[in-house]
Amino acid sequence: MPLASMTGFARTEGTHGLYTWVWEIRSVNGKGLDLRLRLPQSVDALEADFRKEVATRLKRGNVSLNLQMQKDQGEVNLVVNEKALAQIMEAAAKIRAYLPDAPQPTIDAILAQKGILEPAEVEESEVEKQALHAAIKDTFSTALEGLISMRRSEGAAITTVLEGQLDTIERLAKAAEAAPSRQPEAIKARLQNQLDALLEAGGSKLDPHRLHQELALLATKADIREELDRLFAHVAAAREMLASNRAIGRRLDFLSQEFNREANTLCSKSNSVELTAIGLELKTVIDQLREQIQNIE
Repeated sequence: MPLASMTGFARTEGTHGLYTWVWEIRSVNGKGLDLRLRLPQSVDALEADFRKEVATRLKRGNVSLNLQMQKDQGEVNLVVNEKALAQIMEAAAKIRAYLPDAPQPTIDAILAQKGILEPAEVEESEVEKQALHAAIKDTFSTALEGLISMRRSEGAAITTVLEGQLDTIERLAKAAEAAPSRQPEAIKARLQNQLDALLEAGGSKLDPHRLHQELALLATKADIREELDRLFAHVAAAREMLASNRAIGRRLDFLSQEFNREANTLCSKSNSVELTAIGLELKTVIDQLREQIQNIE
């Protein structure tokens, strides 16, 4: 399964008999899979099938499904609402009791009253209902496939961006690795200069042996070899995930946090302007990487 974004939209129309309908499916970023459906009451029985199909095809995202249906009345057969007619005739008789000279109500006047004539309801057979539901489910599958296609298309674009950002992180890590200031000799010389300055300022009050121990410890802490090794390992792991064709959004999000941790440590251990600049650029690229990862399924 290619890398997919969590954002997308699809619209599909369908017809069957007297019915026409439109499916609209939208999805945006989400921590998990959250599905919301708006269905006409006549197809509520299909909701479980729709949910199952979405859960089978998608892993993450806030997904909204909306089905709008209309029915063409076709040839309308009208029937007389006898109950309403009886009520009108009874009311007319009571009025004539008070107004005996009033004219009899005409048929046209009676039929003009709301509710006297009503369209006859045609009961659909179970076979017809099943055929309609099957057609609705087919168009739903088409709409869902369209959504997935759009999410994959955006996922391909995000993959290209992520690969470029990983290349930048690797380049910066190599630049930090090659920086003259991080070489043990450079660290030692810098600390030795600091030691000489302290001894010159403090004279006999300072213990040279203890100072040498402290400076040796500082030199060890200033080494960023482990941070660089982990950065290279994280880059390799991220590239492996991108090539795995699986839903990797959560795993990449965790890995981006590890990237950020190593960049922060590198900055804190920096002993030169050059390394600090590399560390800050690393943090910027990693922040951009995390923003893109938030869109991945």
